[in-house]
Amino acid sequence: MNEDKKQFTLAQAVSIEGIGLHTGKPVVMQFLPAPENTGIVFVRTDVEGQPRISSRLENVVSTNRGTIISENSVSVNTVEHVLAALRGSGVDNLIINISNEEPPAGDGSAQTFVQLIEKAGRTAQNADKSFCAVTEIFSLVENEKSMVYLPSDKFEVTYVLAYKNNIIPQQHLHIEITEENFHSRICKARTFGFEHEFEMLKANNLGRGGSLDNAVVIANDGKILNPGGLREQHELILHKILDLIGDFSLIGRDVKGHIIAERTGHGFNVKFARMLSEKFDQMQQRKGAEMMYIEEIKSILPHRYPFLLVDRILSIVPGESIVGMKNVTANEEFFNGHFPGKPVMPGVLMVEAMAQVAGVLFLSQPEHKGKTPFFCGIDKVRFRRPVVPGDRLEFHAKVLKVRGSTGKVEVEARVDGDLVTGGELMFQLV
Repeated sequence: MNEDKKQFTLAQAVSIEGIGLHTGKPVVMQFLPAPENTGIVFVRTDVEGQPRISSRLENVVSTNRGTIISENSVSVNTVEHVLAALRGSGVDNLIINISNEEPPAGDGSAQTFVQLIEKAGRTAQNADKSFCAVTEIFSLVENEKSMVYLPSDKFEVTYVLAYKNNIIPQQHLHIEITEENFHSRICKARTFGFEHEFEMLKANNLGRGGSLDNAVVIANDGKILNPGGLREQHELILHKILDLIGDFSLIGRDVKGHIIAERTGHGFNVKFARMLSEKFDQMQQRKGAEMMYIEEIKSILPHRYPFLLVDRILSIVPGESIVGMKNVTANEEFFNGHFPGKPVMPGVLMVEAMAQVAGVLFLSQPEHKGKTPFFCGIDKVRFRRPVVPGDRLEFHAKVLKVRGSTGKVEVEARVDGDLVTGGELMFQLV
């Protein structure tokens, strides 16, 4: 994306007209400059009162063959190509007047909208851009679909395109989402579909404006039916990345991170974008919370070598939640006997480490200072993978219930974002 730190809007109004890809209805769409921090807002000029629909994740109501947003009881369909063009061109604030429920299809890519933006020109604004980036690795898997987030100081995507029947040979592509790459390659990639899907689409009132002029059509034998074929070898996978950029723009912040995606569509994109947005919000809430280093932890917990299993507290919300960390090294005493030649951290010690992090949460409160936490019960604990030397355990504990000196917490331990164990712990402070 654009590396400028300032927000941008357009320098002047521009408009375009055409027909919607799925509705087939004629539409006029106008891009209008907007003040800083407005975001991208659609205005349905064909509806009484001209209601506004903000491009936000919470306004997504459907992802069937396109992303639909709705607010004030009106909707705008298939917004992903327009939103991708704006994000890929570094435009943060815009009012989009639209005379029907779906933007014009153009040629099935985002190129028409990019050309419109270039015609209008951009102007910098006083407010800074906002970014969405988190420091943890996390993933989402549903059947054959998957997506992984890796921390990065730029926006990059690795995409794997694959279909069960192998009509399209499996392919993968890694690309950094810069303005140059977006304009030269990504924005030109057209939407695509299969010849055998046409009747199904028509039966569901979809694809009514679709043709070889605005979509790549693939025959049952894998042949491209469009005259001239594909615009480039990776056009299909680039269009999947285009859709991902448009869907992720609904976060409302420029994403920084490396996204690894396989066989995803709009629904999965939006679901993962919500996860990323929630993790960013949680990180912001923790931001500014003072870390605790080992000497401060020792001033709170009574545990000592070799049974102190917390190296650092990363964040704490008093009375609510805590995040702690332990670096698991080959020098741990327990690896001498568990097991020789195959070192694995005992599950009971992982539970103890989670309990110690929860203990810091409670013992750091003035009314519990100097007390000792004792286990009362352990429930729903499952071990999902071994923890070995070199792993960095991150512990999360959240208060479920407190009554007097007893309480219950929900805990989990992760390595590189993957859950290794978790459950519920009951304790008493004495």
